Amino acid sequence: MKKNLFKLTLIIITASAFIITGCGKSEKDVKVGEKQTAGETKGKSLVVSTTDSKVNWLGKKVTGQHNGTINILKGEVMVDNGKITGGKIEIDMKTIKNLDLTDAELNAKLVGHLSSADFFEVEKYPTSKLEIVKVEELKDATKPNVNSTVTANLTMKDVTKSITFPAEIKIENGVLTAKADFDVDRTDWNVKYGSGKFFDNLGDKMINDKFNLNISILAK
Repeated sequence: MKKNLFKLTLIIITASAFIITGCGKSEKDVKVGEKQTAGETKGKSLVVSTTDSKVNWLGKKVTGQHNGTINILKGEVMVDNGKITGGKIEIDMKTIKNLDLTDAELNAKLVGHLSSADFFEVEKYPTSKLEIVKVEELKDATKPNVNSTVTANLTMKDVTKSITFPAEIKIENGVLTAKADFDVDRTDWNVKYGSGKFFDNLGDKMINDKFNLNISILAK
């Protein structure tokens, strides 16, 4: 009886680790590729409102999850005839915040760890950048909340790769609003701490390779 219970427990732990570490694909996964060259940008420059725009993050591990925010430092989006032709957004990595830990000491410890060389090394790399390469119309009945496919170069630390993800974009009366919700595999940008891909016998110290970014942009 005890042996069967042990086997069942082991199966559950193994299955949970498989899910948590992101070995399977999800609908929120971005398509990752090599850095792309942005085309000609033209049209009117809309300035991103840093007070009305936000980046929410969510990271998971075997024993739970954490969520928080990162501030946008600055940005602009180029619009011509109602279509996005380019743009760039800079994210202030020194503003990483955690929202779920109410204990001040634990909160500061987590933020300090995320800011360290184990993760995003914010003293050396204070900003991350998202440079829009192209935006294409998306018509997919299974995704009623999105209308565009965005390809952009994402730079984190010393790595730049292209990512492609769905988004909802609206341009009305000279104001642009955009929303995107996608998962990024941090190991593609050399953030490997606690990754089951690179370290053995992590047990409950294993951290999901993928983290979620939920971005809302307002530019005018």
